[in-house]
Amino acid sequence: MFTGIITDVGHVLWTEQKGDLRARIGTSYDISRIEIGASIACDGVCLTVVALGDAPQNWFDVEISAESVGLTNIGRNHWPVGKTLNLERALCVGDELGGHIVSGHVDGVAEVVSCSDEGDSTRIVMRAPDALARFIAPKGSVALNGTSLTVNEVDGATFGVNLIPHTKSVTTWGDVGVGDFVNLEIDTMARYVARLQEYAA
Repeated sequence: MFTGIITDVGHVLWTEQKGDLRARIGTSYDISRIEIGASIACDGVCLTVVALGDAPQNWFDVEISAESVGLTNIGRNHWPVGKTLNLERALCVGDELGGHIVSGHVDGVAEVVSCSDEGDSTRIVMRAPDALARFIAPKGSVALNGTSLTVNEVDGATFGVNLIPHTKSVTTWGDVGVGDFVNLEIDTMARYVARLQEYAA
């Protein structure tokens, strides 16, 4: 489990397609504190560490299944070398829950349709897949590229979020643009409430 609070911005060092997609990700994490088999959310995708190294910089390898590639923005651009990624290590018992409960199981991909500055902040409007739009509510939480964000408004399948300067400076959101595809994980509570309503009906 994760919180949606990004703790590092890594970048793709290389990828290799051999059965599943394998990626090497450069990081500033202390790799001596990461174990093989650990979970790290990479742009919101929960991935398992399969190798570690420290030359020429700290890095970890992950293997990404075809299903994960197909459901996420990895399938749109296959994570080119140099791409920056929001990283978060798995939640430990006793850690501060600063965002919301995030599983790292991406539900789909949203497309950025507009970006506009509002003071020092940036308003970003995205279009969600129709099947997921009903789970997104004003003032509710979503995880976008692994970042816990509050929904400001909803209009059909489009919804907006606001990014403060701090968020843009410590994540990849400072580089977002119209037409970008973003990993979307809906709030777990919204999913279960909708499921209960189906049974009630």
